Amino acid sequence: YDLFMMKIFCFAILAASLNLLLGFAGLLSFGHAAFFGTGAYITAHVMKEWGATPELGLFCGVLCATVLGYVFGSLAIRRQGIYFAMITLALSQMVYFVYLQTPFTGGEDGIQGVPQGHLFGLIDLSNSSAMYMFVLGVFLIGFALVWRIVHSPFGQVLKAIRENEQRALSLGYDTDRFKLIAFVLSGLVAGMAGGTKALVFQLASLTDVHWSMSGEVVLMTLVGGLG
Repeated sequence: YDLFMMKIFCFAILAASLNLLLGFAGLLSFGHAAFFGTGAYITAHVMKEWGATPELGLFCGVLCATVLGYVFGSLAIRRQGIYFAMITLALSQMVYFVYLQTPFTGGEDGIQGVPQGHLFGLIDLSNSSAMYMFVLGVFLIGFALVWRIVHSPFGQVLKAIRENEQRALSLGYDTDRFKLIAFVLSGLVAGMAGGTKALVFQLASLTDVHWSMSGEVVLMTLVGGLG
């Protein structure tokens, strides 16, 4: 059941990233597939074409997802409620069609046969036990990061914005800036999930960036419990 558990870890990180945004900042995003897919595609490309080590490939995937999160957030936080959700969905679909047409993604075939490589040039991740421990480590780092954000003064401000944004504004908080930072951090963690998934399954495909993936992660978060 190693593979099944690793899949659970990857999607748990993804659900935690949306929970940070939806459960604590009260922002419903339907665009998380874009960050998940970007993390997967960039990690897969860097590993396969550049021959990078797993940690470098994952770092590149997370970095690109974070930048995309900043772009999405800058545009989306100008609106609230259903308008915010629709903007994130539209931006995510734009990313989907870009990946469908861009040569490096392999179109409908995706990037297949991604090498798992050697972690820090030493640990062979093609060994299932080593890969399991690596994915577990990434999961714990991602979960600890979200936990730390939520239990910090920054996290308390996010909760205040979720409960009553006008009150937070009246107390002198720049709510748009806080929401943007939360969006970027959420994109970072989602990119981590996508990159890890690409290493586990040695595949990055259009499924990762399709709108249905965004719907699935919203369901995971709701079933798991907001906040």
